[in-house]
Order: sequence, then C-alpha cells, then structure tokens
Amino acid sequence: MDGVALRSVDGEAPRRNIGTLYAGDDPAGLRVDAGACVRIMTGAALPEGADAVVPVERLRAEGGLIHLEVLPKPGDHVRRQASQARSGDLLLPPGTPLNAARIGLLAQVGDPMPALERIVVAVASTGDELTAEPRPHQIRDSNGPMLTALAHRLGAEARRLPSLPDDPAALAARLRDLDGIRVLLTSGGVSMGQKDHLPAVLQDLGARILFHKLRLKPGKPMLVALLPHPGGDRVILGLPGNPLSAYLNARLFLPVVLARLEGTAEPDPWRHGELGEGVRNPGDRPLLQPCLRDGQRLLPLASQGSGDLAKLAQADACAWIPEGGADAGPCRYLDLP
Repeated sequence: MDGVALRSVDGEAPRRNIGTLYAGDDPAGLRVDAGACVRIMTGAALPEGADAVVPVERLRAEGGLIHLEVLPKPGDHVRRQASQARSGDLLLPPGTPLNAARIGLLAQVGDPMPALERIVVAVASTGDELTAEPRPHQIRDSNGPMLTALAHRLGAEARRLPSLPDDPAALAARLRDLDGIRVLLTSGGVSMGQKDHLPAVLQDLGARILFHKLRLKPGKPMLVALLPHPGGDRVILGLPGNPLSAYLNARLFLPVVLARLEGTAEPDPWRHGELGEGVRNPGDRPLLQPCLRDGQRLLPLASQGSGDLAKLAQADACAWIPEGGADAGPCRYLDLP
C-alpha cells in the first residue's frame, strides 16, 4: 500500500518522516526508530525497524508530523517473503497445461518464457467445381474463407491455400508440400463419391487415420489423420464439403487439436441454455440445430440442412438435439465464433 512504514509498537503517536522509499529502492540506508516513519510506495521493501504500513488514506499531515487515524498492528499491509510459497514447494504439477497466469508464474520464479508462436493452420477446399466466377454448373468457394476466419478466431495463424484438385497424383503432391504447416483443414473429398480421393491418398502417403465418419448430423463424413513429417506429424482434419458440416466439425475439433499442440488445457465448447421450442430429429444421429440466442434462450431456425449457409450465418448458436428430438427446456449448445 502507498502510505508510511512504521513501528506498530508506538501506537497512534504522531511520527516524523525520515525519508521515502519507492518500489525498487534499496532500504538499507533507512532505519525506523521510535517516533519515526518512512513514506513508502506499493511494492517497496520495508526499511529496518518497521513492521507495518498505514495507508495514505488514513494519514494527515499537521505541524510537521504525520498523524494516524488508525491503530497499526504488526504486519498490516505487509506482504512477507515466502507468504505465497516457500523454497522447495511444488507450484505446478509436471505436465500442467500452460495458460497466461502459469506463464507469469514461470517468469516470477526466473524460468524463461516459452515461445508464444501460434499454431499454423492452413485451409484448402477440394473440388474442381470451385471457381471465383462460377458458371451455372459451378460454385464459389465459401468454405475456404469461412474456415480461415474460424481458425483465426480460435487463435491459430490461419493461411488459406489454393483449392485441392480432384486428381490423386496432384493431390498427393500437394499433401507432401506442407512445410511450416501443423494442421491442414480440408473441406470436401472425404465422402463416398468417385472423386473423393482424400482418404485413399492419405493412406498411400502413410498417414494414420484416427477416425473416418461420425455419428453427427451434419458432419458424418469427417476424417482425422496424422500425416508423417520429419518436423512432426501434420494433423489433417478432413471436413465434409457442406458448409454447416465443415464449420461445425471444425468448431468442435480444431480447438482440441490446438490445445494439444500448444500444451494447454482442452476447452469445453459446450454452454447450457433453454431451448425455446421443441425440435424434431427422426434420424439415428444427434443433430446440431442452428438457433438464435436471446440470453440463454435458444430459438431454433428453420434450416434446409447442411448446405444452408444462410441459416448458419444468421445463427448465434447450435443446440445439441439427441436422436428422437428434444422438447423445449434445458439443452446444451455451441456458440459460433
């Protein structure tokens, strides 16, 4: 506290000021004896003889002396060495994920600051049908910009790559050229179509497929693989091509991947709210239903399925609807960064 350092044993008697100590000053040249005090600023070390601090708000100057409006007690407004931890104490268990406060603690005990480089996440859509100026039988690439923006919002260094071709040899060549990239998000090319080459090409390149297909609607064709690389395995998130599927699967899985690579705690993406009305789900997979959010109340939007980017863009959240549907009432949901 900003105030005066003094001897509590002298009670409320006025003190004469013998000096000032600022944070970082060496107090060795000052000693507080009976009837004396030292003006002291927050963070400064106590001078010899002092055992308490009276805050400036409880002081008044009069007649060349400093008068107290409070009776000081030993230790008032003093932070003693080792009051937070002592030499040999375990501050963090080994393997504890780092966060901002823990990095500050490392600095406090003299450990070097770890590198704060962001994980490089590249985004590449797949499909020869993608073009900037589509004819009636072609489409624009909306997934590439959407997923690049999502990766950026989730804390990655996001890079958008050119679209991946629908040719196995050309696709393999592109996947071999991922220097500097830790995570690759692809959209499309992971389902059952004749040009969905990504799973087979990854296997030919020696990738380890962690899983392929989910019990989730939208997003069933999702694939996750580890592609060997001398600098460390590349994580491939093979997202479905429909916009809702691509976005929601990336929303669920990319934060987990980033946390694992950064050594931080895995985030819990789920929030709790109230479904404003019932939602049907006759299928055999859980459904993520786009909703408008009013506080904790979720209002379902009528969506035309996994290709309805307009409804996804209008939504604030997606509610988890189990198989068979859900009545109005408590639910869990994803927010949409």
